[in-house]
Amino acid sequence: MDSATTHSDVPSAPEVTPLLVPAEGLPPIIHYPSDIPEVVSKLLAGEGPIAVDAERASGYKYSQRAYLIQIRRKGSGIFLIDPIACPDLSSISNALKDCEWIIHASTQDLACLREVGISPTSLFDTELGARIAGFERVGLGALIELLLHRSLAKEHSAVDWSTRPLPEPWLNYAALDVELLVELRNEVESVLRESGKLEWAKEEFASVLAAPPSPPREEPWRRTSGLHQVKKRRALAIVKLLWIERDGIAQSRDIAPGRILPDSAIVAAALNPPTNSAGLMAIRAFHGRGAEKYLRNWWSAIERALAIPEDDLPELSKKSDGPPPPKVWIVRNPLAHARLSHARAAMKSISEEWSVPIENLLTPDTLRRLCWDPPIDIAPWLSARGARHWQISLLEGALHEALLATEPLPEPEQDPEPVPEPEPALEPISEPTP
Repeated sequence: MDSATTHSDVPSAPEVTPLLVPAEGLPPIIHYPSDIPEVVSKLLAGEGPIAVDAERASGYKYSQRAYLIQIRRKGSGIFLIDPIACPDLSSISNALKDCEWIIHASTQDLACLREVGISPTSLFDTELGARIAGFERVGLGALIELLLHRSLAKEHSAVDWSTRPLPEPWLNYAALDVELLVELRNEVESVLRESGKLEWAKEEFASVLAAPPSPPREEPWRRTSGLHQVKKRRALAIVKLLWIERDGIAQSRDIAPGRILPDSAIVAAALNPPTNSAGLMAIRAFHGRGAEKYLRNWWSAIERALAIPEDDLPELSKKSDGPPPPKVWIVRNPLAHARLSHARAAMKSISEEWSVPIENLLTPDTLRRLCWDPPIDIAPWLSARGARHWQISLLEGALHEALLATEPLPEPEQDPEPVPEPEPALEPISEPTP
């Protein structure tokens, strides 16, 4: 830019208008199954694709069921449906089975929508489409602001949607989530078409719809926050049994596990095992109503963990059917290490060239398996592991070259991190009681 350029010479960003209420006003919430046929009739009278969103009570409830479903179609208006009072919405899905459904971040909502009978056969995911298109920020609010020059308030995004009755400000927030979803879909599609990526996005949408339900996670207790601090197998057993005990209570009461006992309490008890229940309650991190209410459960879990024979204690690292961690490849399989360094560089280059996030090109696990034990023919191998046609076409040649490498690429030099100035000591802040 010329040094003489002034602020007036720089084009100003379009003015962003706050979106405060739905254009046609806030519709009443639908509580009765007998009202669903009228919803179907009005949706059938509309035109174009159907926008849908769901609100769950993540962080409050154990289940991921929907507690509010919002639907909008041009010419039909917005419908707010209580899926707890109306648990079967299959008549809506059946009547509109030939329509395209618009969902933002569909992998988050599809399971709870299908639970109440809404099962789209045609999908446009505005979040996923925006990723493929190359947008850096793909949240609903960010995209609406960038592409439609409107802003959404997000102050109710983390509320407890299982609350009844739902406050009007929450309902207004929920209705606005689908108010502009059709228009946003059209803008994202336009960018995809202009960049030659529309067919890529369609493959991704079809893959999302065809994906089977996620299998139960193996050893889910290993996702306990702070588990990296636990270095002994006995302590790991304490984490495991406390986690399992907490999960059973949370599931039976449909309460988010962290609201019964925080992960920090589980890890603290494992790092400094008490000798009795009183000692357990004396642990600073072991606090809150759940800690005291279920004290017998927690102490029983710890006693069982302490009684496990040494040979039966859980391993410090999770067993995997795949390759070992890449950090050991240079010793255990130098050729695989070389292949991986070249493949990662090729993926990074393709990601930057096509403005597609690297995680949307190929999963890290698939890339590691490919480099550890290369197949004779890459394309069918990738296809068998879920890679889409557009991904294979984009990656096959570069990955083929990477798999021929015998020497790793040099590690990029990193500037030493500056030593931070010491900060003044602060008073510890106690963690809030759930």
